[in-house]
Amino acid sequence: MRDFEASPIRCVGAVIHDRNGRLLLIQRANEPGQGKWSLPGGRVEDGESDPVALRREIAEETGLTVAVGPVVGRLTRSGSQQSYYIVDYSCRPLNHELRAGDDAADAMWTDAATFTTLARSGELTAGLPELLSQWNQLPRDL
Repeated sequence: MRDFEASPIRCVGAVIHDRNGRLLLIQRANEPGQGKWSLPGGRVEDGESDPVALRREIAEETGLTVAVGPVVGRLTRSGSQQSYYIVDYSCRPLNHELRAGDDAADAMWTDAATFTTLARSGELTAGLPELLSQWNQLPRDL
């Protein structure tokens, strides 16, 4: 049995599509999920609102500036020592030059074919294809 802290850590994530319908993914540089491709995002720091935390995390991980839109989904994930409550928002990129940094080893715009290849090879974080499908947020073909 795991001993979790009383409340989950609040996190935010971004679902960002470019003008061509490609989805922005980052490759996680650290655990949990090191090496896996995922949505950009991270922890909400004390005193931060979700939009402020999201803009900070996106800038740190990808170099992008974004306009934060509506919530597209919520989920809770359990780690080995802690649980995480994640709120994912639709975001619109205000610039398009990617620069991986901070917790991201790499960043890329992915089309439907590339996303499917990553999913089949087990390179995406667990459950990501299913969640994006539920939320109608999968990348589109070019």
